[in-house]
Amino acid sequence: MTLPVLEPTQIQILAFDIDGTIFSSENMISTTYKLAIERYIQSTGKTLKIPSIEEIMREVGKPVREIFQNLLPNLEEIERENISNQVLNILCEKIYLGEGEYYPKAYEVLSFLKSRGLKLVSASNGRRPYIEAVLKKLGVLGFFEPLVVLDYVKIKHKGEILTHYIKTYKVESKEIVIIGDRNSDYQAALYANCPFVFCEYGHAEFGEITSYSKKISCLEELPTVLGLL
Repeated sequence: MTLPVLEPTQIQILAFDIDGTIFSSENMISTTYKLAIERYIQSTGKTLKIPSIEEIMREVGKPVREIFQNLLPNLEEIERENISNQVLNILCEKIYLGEGEYYPKAYEVLSFLKSRGLKLVSASNGRRPYIEAVLKKLGVLGFFEPLVVLDYVKIKHKGEILTHYIKTYKVESKEIVIIGDRNSDYQAALYANCPFVFCEYGHAEFGEITSYSKKISCLEELPTVLGLL
């Protein structure tokens, strides 16, 4: 199955994967996981191996439950959930304190896209507090339509986030484009039969993404790819 061609004049909705597209948590994620696991060890007395930064970054972009299943397979689900919640809380605290990194011109690009009448939405595997923290700290939460996140009941994967937007805003699949950096974004585009703009500056491993509708080497190139400049 091939991805649809991106036709700039038809695009109405831009669906952003957040981490690796607008924002990078890479410079704080290892210390965050380390702190959360250490807190768990202190509270339970259990011994756990703390994942390496390489192991963690391989998981970034996947659904949260899958990430912790892969990183901490020997724990019960409730224990993984406890650590996951700790990670979420610490990450949000760090973001509001100014840690993490926004890609260059993120605010200006999003402001410009919004000014051109495009709907901006989130298509992230991250949880709501994390997405809100990233967008609030940048000052762009108000640019975005109401956030839709995985609930593992009605919306179980990112492709279903896209089809939710297609139904909600009554657009055709060719009128929404997902902008992301990982295989989950590519798979979501296939599922929803919509174009995919690959952010090659994000967290993808070498050779992870081999097919896309368009690619960009920095966020500033997005308006040009969309035919707005």
